[in-house]
Amino acid sequence: MQLASIVVLGIAAQWIAWRIKFPSILFLLLLGFLAGPVTGFLNPDKLMGDLLLPVVSISVALILFEGGLTLRLGELKEIGGVVIALISVGAIITWAIAAAGAHFILKLDLRISILLGSILVVTGPTVIGPLLRHIKPVKRVSTILKWEGIMIDPVGAILAVLVFEAIIAGEVGEASSVVLIGLMKTIFLGGAIGLGFAGVLLLFLKRFWIPDILQESVAFILVITAFVLSNIFQPESGLFAATLMGLFLDNQKHVSIKHIIEFKENLRVIIISSIFILLAARLQISDFEFFNMAGIIFLGLLIFIARPLSVFISTLFSDLNWRERTFISWLAPRGIVAAAVSSVFALKLAQTGIPGSESIVPITFIVIIFTVGIYGLTSPLIAKWLKVAQSDPQGVLIVGAHSWAIKMAKILVENKIRTVLVDTNYSHISDARLEGLTAYQGSILSEHLIDEIDLNGIGRMMALTSNDEANSLASLNLREEFETGELYQLPPMSKREGDKSEFSAKHLRARFLFKDEMNFDKLNDLFMNGWIIKNTGMTEEFTYEDFLNNYNNNVVLLFWLNENNKLGIATVENDFKPEAGYKIFALVKET
Repeated sequence: MQLASIVVLGIAAQWIAWRIKFPSILFLLLLGFLAGPVTGFLNPDKLMGDLLLPVVSISVALILFEGGLTLRLGELKEIGGVVIALISVGAIITWAIAAAGAHFILKLDLRISILLGSILVVTGPTVIGPLLRHIKPVKRVSTILKWEGIMIDPVGAILAVLVFEAIIAGEVGEASSVVLIGLMKTIFLGGAIGLGFAGVLLLFLKRFWIPDILQESVAFILVITAFVLSNIFQPESGLFAATLMGLFLDNQKHVSIKHIIEFKENLRVIIISSIFILLAARLQISDFEFFNMAGIIFLGLLIFIARPLSVFISTLFSDLNWRERTFISWLAPRGIVAAAVSSVFALKLAQTGIPGSESIVPITFIVIIFTVGIYGLTSPLIAKWLKVAQSDPQGVLIVGAHSWAIKMAKILVENKIRTVLVDTNYSHISDARLEGLTAYQGSILSEHLIDEIDLNGIGRMMALTSNDEANSLASLNLREEFETGELYQLPPMSKREGDKSEFSAKHLRARFLFKDEMNFDKLNDLFMNGWIIKNTGMTEEFTYEDFLNNYNNNVVLLFWLNENNKLGIATVENDFKPEAGYKIFALVKET
């Protein structure tokens, strides 16, 4: 029952968070705390014994591997210097301020303070990711925060290990050599093992030595093996190896790893949910004695001094404007890596007898709870105030830049709806650019093209090509960039009444545009026969019915703008009737 409750409570917390649009970590911590110290139902130490921390460590490695799979090196062309500064200079500043605060404000032993400061360097990619998807900040701000959130985790974990080894070593001279050797072993051995195992997996996939059904399982095992092997040579260097392994696999161009990415994304939800429930259940009610006036001042130090100072110094020579810097400085929630690393070292330090070691876990969890709560509640408002958020982006990405796709794009742009076109045909792209439109040449199925496209202000996609399969594949490929409900494609030319083709499977395509019979050939014929796009405002005196009658029902509704200039797109499943105050865009046959 206890094992089952871990997963049940974890997924329940994720669902509640999804329903009310708030970071899931708070609900995970709350349900874990209720199941553990409050009710006494769940006792992780008794339930799992010595397996608890190894399970947590391997789980964190898998999370960072999955995070590495989302990092594209092409993104570093613009923001690489800022990211490097944040995970080096910024990390040192945060470490120093947090350590000083822990020693002078919380009155902890200096050694424990330095270790706690190193743990609190890490932010939480598992928290930042959902927040970024909710806030939708401008692209480079989002990319910087994503890279920092993932790369700072192994950096912070390694830093904590080196500090721990220095504490154990004791004397300054010996501690310095231990830290230097540990750092070199982490970089070279961890890096070599991570890249080596990524190369092995890549070779197996390239030679077709692994069947499709086993790709995810083999990748899973190789990540765990690389993590464990790296940790044998240098404690916690396995996190660096796992992150580097994911980074390398995502940026190679030789084989597709789509199955592995999908598997890791699904596995991550279960892992994160379970681990947070377990770690929260280990807390004691008495641990919250640290949330006093000193604790509040310490939190204020981290949020209002350490983070802004580290960000503004790290971005001193960048071209980020003050709005972007301010927003980045207001998003540093701590997450699962801080929770896991603090739990590991608290147990190790307990055996050394250093005073104050028992306070590391409760202080870390208090920082996690309050940073997630404060940033989660305020960052959407701060982003809107600073005007760095793409709140409800109205723009459209159009796949296909043939003549009538250009006409649709042009009328949207004329009505202040940002529109971007993509096509493999250079002649089409040239025509679009001559009309003053933003257009990119290349395949929408290329991950590298997606990196190049500026999607700021773009909230939906319309696939308008003559190739039904390409339209469906574009919709599948862009599900990470857009909400499923904002992906649209033309009805396939193979679709007929009662047809049970593959296009009927909703998970394999987007929403069908306009009318059921309005496939590419039909629309092409209408434009060739002189039909035009008409822009008309609806009033109380001139209704949509009047509009239809005016053109003898020779009308295909395409889009509409409501009174707040929000774009709506006509689909086969909705029977929308524009109201007074709406502006409609329809394909009509002039009489």
